[in-house]
Amino acid sequence: MSSSSSSSPSFAGEKKHWWFSNRKIIERYIKDSRALLSTQTPSDVSAALHLLDAALVVSPRLETALELKARSLLFLRRFRDVADMLQDYIPSFKCHHSDSYSSSVSLSSTSSSDGSSSNQSSKDKVKLLAFSSDDYSGTISSSSSSCCIHGDGQSFKCFSVSDLKKMVLSGLSKNPEKEGQWRYVVLGQACYHLGLMEDAVVLLQTAKRLATAAFRRRSNTFSDDVITNSPSSTLHPSSESADVSRLLTHVKLLLRRRAAALAAHDSGLHAESIRHFTKLLEGGGAGRAGSVPATFIADCYVHRARAYRASGRALAESIADCNRALAVDPSSIPALSTRACLFESARCVPECLRDLEHLKLLYGSFLRDRKLPGGPAWARPATGHWPRYRDVPAALRAVADKISELRGLSGCCNVDYYALVGLRRGCSRAELGRAHLLLTLRHRPDKAAGFVDRCEFVDGRDVDAVRDQARMSALLLYRLLQKAQSNILGCISEEEANYAEKQRQIAVAAALVQPASPPPEPIMGSGQPAASASAAAAVAVSVFQGVFCRDLAVVGSLISQAGFNRPMPVKYEALSC
Repeated sequence: MSSSSSSSPSFAGEKKHWWFSNRKIIERYIKDSRALLSTQTPSDVSAALHLLDAALVVSPRLETALELKARSLLFLRRFRDVADMLQDYIPSFKCHHSDSYSSSVSLSSTSSSDGSSSNQSSKDKVKLLAFSSDDYSGTISSSSSSCCIHGDGQSFKCFSVSDLKKMVLSGLSKNPEKEGQWRYVVLGQACYHLGLMEDAVVLLQTAKRLATAAFRRRSNTFSDDVITNSPSSTLHPSSESADVSRLLTHVKLLLRRRAAALAAHDSGLHAESIRHFTKLLEGGGAGRAGSVPATFIADCYVHRARAYRASGRALAESIADCNRALAVDPSSIPALSTRACLFESARCVPECLRDLEHLKLLYGSFLRDRKLPGGPAWARPATGHWPRYRDVPAALRAVADKISELRGLSGCCNVDYYALVGLRRGCSRAELGRAHLLLTLRHRPDKAAGFVDRCEFVDGRDVDAVRDQARMSALLLYRLLQKAQSNILGCISEEEANYAEKQRQIAVAAALVQPASPPPEPIMGSGQPAASASAAAAVAVSVFQGVFCRDLAVVGSLISQAGFNRPMPVKYEALSC
């Protein structure tokens, strides 16, 4: 008994020493990381990130360490890590997560029999309770200590008295809206660079609203001549609000330009839609040159390709835009499906089959993992042309049926080169020359990678690999255009030869039907052309001279006669002389 009583103080002392040592370690890590972050150099920020990871191992819910880590990742341009860290705050991820959950519940309910309806309802109730508990934990995530979830579906949470005390004290002393305000600022910037424009707008507007409300509350508590220097001012510099405002204005400008282009496309004004997308892609509507995320650029290229096709332009224009989109994002389902439809319209069966096979792999991966291969679960497109999870099985079956259909037609289809270059059948050589010159100048392989300079890539994406992919796809399209030019030129030459043969046959038939004509008059020999010409001139002069002299003789005889009352014949041609 004495031994147990003697060991209890030592155990209490060890426990107290362990608690205070951990707290001191965390404080030292935070202090050192702040000092390293103040230098604003990549090497020091990376070292600070390692210290913050060590602090979060000891205390995973420490708010200061989480904020410093998120800002360090943002400074190092590791935007995917920021999104992975704060994915529960992404608005689109919440919507898609609930959508996938409801679709999985509906699929499981349709596959189950009628006799198991009670079991299914009980499972749904368990899942609903699990989600409600998660929602509850989300409200107190800043202070909860642990969450244990077992494989049998049962979940429970362990709360300590100290955690509950911290929760109560923080709720009494702090504003709940101010808690976690940095998440919206950091995550909004990361979502912008990742191409999640709508999420970035929502997050940045929320951060701006919370900052304004916090400043209003803080200004009401102080007098006019009080200057404060709170510790939060070191984490939130004065220029941060200005940066957030500029970024929010820039994102709104991009979304406004894209909304105008999509509205014009939906209204049937395809030329206007092409103009808006071209201005957006070439930097005219970007606001800041060279600062547009690559995923947003790829989405705009897909939309412009569809506008080109709807306006009746050459299929090569749409294919070139899809090539650019796939060079930026090889896993873009809208770009692959659009290019497969374009190749099918031009009857390029091998190219269409290649895209459909790739599309089938993406659909299978999306159906199996609920995400694209190599991509995170929160990665969602900026617009709604991607299939929802519940629509993936039907899309996968449609792709498989199309592949089997095209494989049966692969040997008996001729490429429609006229649709590829945008010409009508029976066009002239001049029309072909103009169309071929325009397409080859616009889609030269050596200039195909120029759009890469206007894209902003994240997380160490190899820009040279993107350029090589763009040049390779442009080279394949250029060769296809050369084949189209030679094929159409051969058709034009054949049509011209057929027309000339037809005209010759018509002339021969007309010559056979025409009656025999009288023999032509003999023509003077060609050996005396000068003599015949001089003789004809002499005859004409003598004729004119004889007429004039005869008229003068008549006039003289009339004058010599007596009396001038007799009529005198007059020749007007003589008087005219």
